[in-house]
Amino acid sequence: MRLESLLVGMWRNCVIIFPNGFANVNAWDCYSVVEEPEFTEYIENVTVPAGRNVKLGCSVKNLGSYKVAWMHFEQSAILTVHNHVITRNPRISVTHDKHDRHRTWYLHINNVHEEDKGRYMCQINTVTAKTQFGYLNVVVPPNIDDSLSSSDVIVREGANISLRCRASGSPRPIIKWKRDDNSRIAINKNHIVNEWEGDTLEITRISRLDMGAYLCIASNGVPPTVSKRIKVSVDFPPMLLIPHQLVGAPEGFNVTIECFTEAHPTSLNYWTRGEGPIIHDSYKYKVESSVGVPAYKTHMKLTIINVGSGDDGIYKCVAKNPRGETDGIIRLYVSYPPTTASSGLYTSESHWGEGGSNNIGYGNSDATRSNYGQDKNTRYQSNLNEIGLSEQKSFLDKTQNAITGNGNSPGAAVVSSADSDANCAVAIAWLALLPTLLIAVRGEVCASFSLSIC
Repeated sequence: MRLESLLVGMWRNCVIIFPNGFANVNAWDCYSVVEEPEFTEYIENVTVPAGRNVKLGCSVKNLGSYKVAWMHFEQSAILTVHNHVITRNPRISVTHDKHDRHRTWYLHINNVHEEDKGRYMCQINTVTAKTQFGYLNVVVPPNIDDSLSSSDVIVREGANISLRCRASGSPRPIIKWKRDDNSRIAINKNHIVNEWEGDTLEITRISRLDMGAYLCIASNGVPPTVSKRIKVSVDFPPMLLIPHQLVGAPEGFNVTIECFTEAHPTSLNYWTRGEGPIIHDSYKYKVESSVGVPAYKTHMKLTIINVGSGDDGIYKCVAKNPRGETDGIIRLYVSYPPTTASSGLYTSESHWGEGGSNNIGYGNSDATRSNYGQDKNTRYQSNLNEIGLSEQKSFLDKTQNAITGNGNSPGAAVVSSADSDANCAVAIAWLALLPTLLIAVRGEVCASFSLSIC
């Protein structure tokens, strides 16, 4: 007698044999018994960067004639059934391996996209379907969107600026701002930081000290971290700093006068004599200019070679850029050694400055002040540049050699030994007069310019 019974998919064609009717009922043989399929392992959750390939595994035992399917749960999409790919996505494929006791079905996703993330379901098509889930997390490195972010900017000094930086990625990137040279960021006068966090960097009343490159850095833990460099240029009219407004030099020496400029855009810098033409390099002049740090600073120098009677007077350093123009005044005085009269007596004639009985100092300062007003963008650090001690000594040595007749310079005066004592006395008297002359110079300068150093 044969009995077939379908037990809810658990038994298939179970045959029971009774050899002697209903006797010996304990003697039977049942074959083709099929156990219910079961999952043997959990599906692992996987995190993978976008662009990589990923494989999800679903292990089943006792599968028999049942089939395994893969689905993307969030998209409600059937991807594969058994060995067949159902989706039209060319990046999806399925494979399996067979072991003695179970099979593993692998879902392959090539070149993973961010939209591939979510729950993936492995299902066995039993009467009551059996399912399990695994999660695919797709991480995306940060990417800065140039179209939504600030580019290089030029602003006037004193304006307010706002720099934007927009970045995408998964997880959402964190944005930080730093200066390219690692200097601090002045959000405003009272808020100075090493770095700033946020999509937007706002600076109030920007100054030339804030000029430079700023880095927008986006990171989310997924390499690589990315950054965007935004250059901030601050425009302002030229400014001048003059260390010495009044400069004295002995005849025959070289003398260098200098100005320091600050300007952006970079200014056109040059020297003139008074209102005369621009001074260029020549046998008489050496013009030098060097860029400082920061780059908006420039050091201007003019060397006057072999100073003589025609070199004293007004010199101007001029700086121009599209935002404005300024100039500074430097007055050069040339001093001369004492001269001798035909009688053999020595007199000390002052040739410092121009015209009048008040020229024992640095010239007619009233006339200078009326003709050359001080520019509001020009700062004068000090008004007197005395020649160095070594130059003074050299100058006095030349003077004494001329007086005593012991010098080797061409044209030096030669006197008899009988006049030697008188010559020395005159030289000493002339030297003693120098402090008085300097005091007179100081008084004249202070009276004319109302200087703080007085």
